[in-house]
Amino acid sequence: MYEIKMLIINFSQWLYPWLGEIAMAIMATLLVIYGHSINRLVKKQISGMHFIFRTLVFIVLCSFGYGALLIYVTPILSHLLAAVGLIYLGPLITGIFITLGVLAEKQNQI
Repeated sequence: MYEIKMLIINFSQWLYPWLGEIAMAIMATLLVIYGHSINRLVKKQISGMHFIFRTLVFIVLCSFGYGALLIYVTPILSHLLAAVGLIYLGPLITGIFITLGVLAEKQNQI
């Protein structure tokens, strides 16, 4: 049991310096999985408006909206992951990426 615990802690310590990149990968994956649904929802809301306004809304949503979400939420997620104990960090990150894979499969992304 001790060996398994040490293996998990070593894996978590190996992941720890990369938490910023891991958090960004999680956020980017969520945007890829759910971006189409968000775009579809916004498209329904602005469908009756003029072409130029719809184009501007799409540009603002994709560049500023998704960009801001990625820039501002990634550090928060990184800090949350850093607050998790090392015994839980590796399994948590592994579980998150497995869950993202399942979500991507359900959204027909893979």
